[in-house]
Amino acid sequence: MDNAVPARWDGTVLPDPADDATTVFEAHRPLLQGVAYRMLGRVADAEDVVQDAWLRWFAADRAEVREPRAYLVRITTRLAIDRLRQLQSRRESYVGPWLPEPLATDVLAPGQPLPDGAERAAFAETVTLAVLVVMEALSPLERAVFVLREAFGYPYAEIAAVLERSEAAVRQLAGRARRHVAEGRPRFDVDPGRQRELTERFLSAAAGGDLEALLAMLAADARLVGDGGGRAKSSLRIIESADRVARFLIGVIAMLPAGLELDFLELNGGIALLARVDGTPDSVVQLGIRDGRIETVYILRNPDKLVSLAR
Repeated sequence: MDNAVPARWDGTVLPDPADDATTVFEAHRPLLQGVAYRMLGRVADAEDVVQDAWLRWFAADRAEVREPRAYLVRITTRLAIDRLRQLQSRRESYVGPWLPEPLATDVLAPGQPLPDGAERAAFAETVTLAVLVVMEALSPLERAVFVLREAFGYPYAEIAAVLERSEAAVRQLAGRARRHVAEGRPRFDVDPGRQRELTERFLSAAAGGDLEALLAMLAADARLVGDGGGRAKSSLRIIESADRVARFLIGVIAMLPAGLELDFLELNGGIALLARVDGTPDSVVQLGIRDGRIETVYILRNPDKLVSLAR
């Protein structure tokens, strides 16, 4: 069949509805991806949800859609809630501690400039590992409200329309979510220069087996959270206290394979260390720093969560 561009009876070429649908959707893709990732904590799952949203959008009667942005956010949020409910049952049987999949935040999307100043700080704050881990304890509805309100500044009335709940109910969900996140979220320093400098010293001390230097950098109640997901070697429990964390790290460093490549990059709004073996991502290390001391060491080794970094 001929796939010619549609035209009117007088020969005037009409815009292709498919092209228009694609243009509108792509303009909103960064927003939809941001909502889905914060809801799910995995890049791959977020991409699947956004793809499902695209299929719904393409099949919709778009002539009846007055506000594409609101419509697309509503579809994406509801799909993410459904996916999160499925994932939460799987995470109950997850092997060892769970960490979100790392998200590169130095580049948002082609043609999308990075926010700056207060806007960038707010953007980074809502994708940090610490916040995403705390959000795991929220119900899907609480998480949706928190993401739309705190990350994207949606008014309560619009969130109520997205979730088909009353505005009063949404405000209650927001209050519960905000209190829980505030109680569980550690307040880490976010200065990139300071993060990198301390990460370099941390790596040097661990690689050199310098226990005293490591202890000097770690807070007394430091914790190490490792995520291997049963797919890679990692601690199956959270390690607590500076001494235990330092000794564990020195032992792990001693067993690293030769030819390890290390790179610094920005993940989830903070400086992280990416280790590659033969060009393949092997692990990500990120530090939670407060008042110049390391409070939390995050080590992600689950290969399923490193796929996006291989791209």
